[in-house]
Amino acid sequence: MPPLLPMLAKKVGALPEGEGWHFEPKWDGFRVLVFRDGDELLIQSRDEKPLDRYFPDLQEPLKRQLPVRCVLDGEIVIVGERGLEFEALQLRLHPAASRVKTLAAQMPASVVFWDVLCVDDSDLRALPFAERRARLAQLLAAAEPPLHLTPATTDRAVAADWFSRFEGAGLDGVMAKPLDGPYEPNKRSMLKVKHERDCDCVVAGFRWHKRGQDRVGSLLLGLHDDAGVLHHVGVVASFTDKVRQELVETLAPYRQDATADHPWKEWAEWQTGTAGQRVPGAKSRWNADKDLSWVPLRPELVVEVAYDHMQGTRFRHTAQFRRWRSDKRPRDCTFAQLEVVPPQELAAIFPTR
Repeated sequence: MPPLLPMLAKKVGALPEGEGWHFEPKWDGFRVLVFRDGDELLIQSRDEKPLDRYFPDLQEPLKRQLPVRCVLDGEIVIVGERGLEFEALQLRLHPAASRVKTLAAQMPASVVFWDVLCVDDSDLRALPFAERRARLAQLLAAAEPPLHLTPATTDRAVAADWFSRFEGAGLDGVMAKPLDGPYEPNKRSMLKVKHERDCDCVVAGFRWHKRGQDRVGSLLLGLHDDAGVLHHVGVVASFTDKVRQELVETLAPYRQDATADHPWKEWAEWQTGTAGQRVPGAKSRWNADKDLSWVPLRPELVVEVAYDHMQGTRFRHTAQFRRWRSDKRPRDCTFAQLEVVPPQELAAIFPTR
């Protein structure tokens, strides 16, 4: 019975060696446990919250294709032309049902399953994962979109190949699971291997730290597209308190006349997104009280950052500072350095709609 916390994973630096491992792509979506009992259906988030109202497009296919009584573990994803669209998922978390319905029609969601916890009256959590996976494959043998069974392999070489190619489609790593492992809610019993890549970005602004204007909270990063337009792609905020204070002096010269020819100077476009860019000055979707105001800088500084995953035209998570690049021209900081071709496996799982 819900609520139930899902099994978790701990991050490791490399795929595990030896026998007894099961490998899967690491999907970038909303982790869910799906509970069905007859006509009752609950899509539960990782933190035990119901998500049903945000995904009305999944109700009918889940009830039609899943066993009458079951609990499955998986991920809700939305697939676009260039891979997984995490931002499209975030847009679904809207208070207006009419808006959610419109978005569901425009970009329908899918569910990728990788584990089964129970079927009918049988609690399967104590079984080895290999047996649960076999049972899940049997249950989903005739599954049709938008329900999918995740690809899997026990061949480490195949998993390594996945890891090198999957990032371009929004699959941000590889999961490793012991074949003899039980399902352990809220325990980090799985392993995840994620990318960490380097990228040179333009520093086009900053935000003050929440403790005051005597230290910098984060730097706003930009990359140029093929037309030379500078897009806001994320922030870097991994600084010690001492460095945060030093940055105030370091950035001061670049604040002078920063708005004169700044590529992000139109505040109306920052707030509405009409320029087609990610907006650095918009309110937070998650916290309306969070201050996202920022200070423009002349876009002349270049910084090298580390990031684990690129989602569309933005960093999926906060980037990590590596070093300043005084030898790099800002106009050379482009999306071209990030381009990765989506893997053929994604196209096979999610054919063009």
